[in-house]
Amino acid sequence: MHVAAAKNVLIVYAHQSPTSFNAAAKDVAVKALQAQGCNVVLSDLYAMNFKAQATADDIIGEPLNSDNFQYAEETMAALKENRLSADIIEEQKKVLEADLILFQFPMYWSTVPAILKGWLDRVFTKGFAYSDEHMYSNGFFKDKKAMLSFTTGALESMFNSSGINGDMNVTLWPLQNGILHFCGFQVLAPQIFWAPSGTSPDDRKTMLDRWQKRLEVLLEEKPLCLTALEWFDGSEGFQMKQSEREKWEAEAHGPTVGHHLGKPLRPNSQLL
Repeated sequence: MHVAAAKNVLIVYAHQSPTSFNAAAKDVAVKALQAQGCNVVLSDLYAMNFKAQATADDIIGEPLNSDNFQYAEETMAALKENRLSADIIEEQKKVLEADLILFQFPMYWSTVPAILKGWLDRVFTKGFAYSDEHMYSNGFFKDKKAMLSFTTGALESMFNSSGINGDMNVTLWPLQNGILHFCGFQVLAPQIFWAPSGTSPDDRKTMLDRWQKRLEVLLEEKPLCLTALEWFDGSEGFQMKQSEREKWEAEAHGPTVGHHLGKPLRPNSQLL
């Protein structure tokens, strides 16, 4: 049995059905992580009837500017004054206590379900999850890990550079870099369950068995390689410094999917 480096795990789970494959994957994670001595907290968003819409109802009292309500600025001020709605405060407490956040969901339209996107919109408020000074490798959550675990409706063969859905590495870039890494998280490679609804019971069991095996060593995994804030010059519109660009001149690929520097994409930089 491996000793877990992280003790507090938050699982943010987004599926409507307790008999779904996503539910089974979530249950495997809870059991495997608890067996390692982790304290596992579950946010079951559908069961909680979590509100997805980011609105003025998320602050208590009068807004700073009711004529031109700006969610990011209003919630940042409300955070400082303890005027955020109770459901947001409760989820933010879970985030602060977590060493690892695991998102379990079915991929909808190449991204997360609306209820999970709403959780991200409302819980990761400005001043709590990011600020103008605290982002990417200098983010508030730089000492925490996060990962995506999700099912697809389409086959794995459809999600590569020549498949009809395109390269999964490109699909995941906005989620893993634009949200998780932006908030500072060390991003672990995703766990992808390819089209479980179209497979046999034996194949689904094999998927879950492999997930359990990975969970036994998950907290020892190294995060994906993503760019550091110090690679970019804030005084020049956050362009990559020339000294950093020069390091990649002789390389066949750029450092990441988004920072490809006009070169072919690095294979599987967003996957295992």
